[in-house]
Amino acid sequence: MSTAVEAIKAGADDYLLKPLSVDAILRALADEPHPPPPEDDDSLIPLNRVEWEHIQQALRATDGNISAAARLLGMHRRSLQRKLAKRPAPGETDHE
Repeated sequence: MSTAVEAIKAGADDYLLKPLSVDAILRALADEPHPPPPEDDDSLIPLNRVEWEHIQQALRATDGNISAAARLLGMHRRSLQRKLAKRPAPGETDHE
């Protein structure tokens, strides 16, 4: 999971989870390029929200299996449970 966070911090537009199919790669490549982020920092998505969405993606990929999602994310199951207990509020930002 730290690789996803690091990639997004470095400016990645997309992050594909393994195992990856050829169709998934082609879909990602066929998508329209993302517009550059606006100069206004207030419009950026908070990192804790990005992390939460990434966790939700892993849970969907494993049909809600916490242990399998934790393995997919490269973290301990209990650490994932703690993160799930801290769901970010819809308008929450990292600097509040």
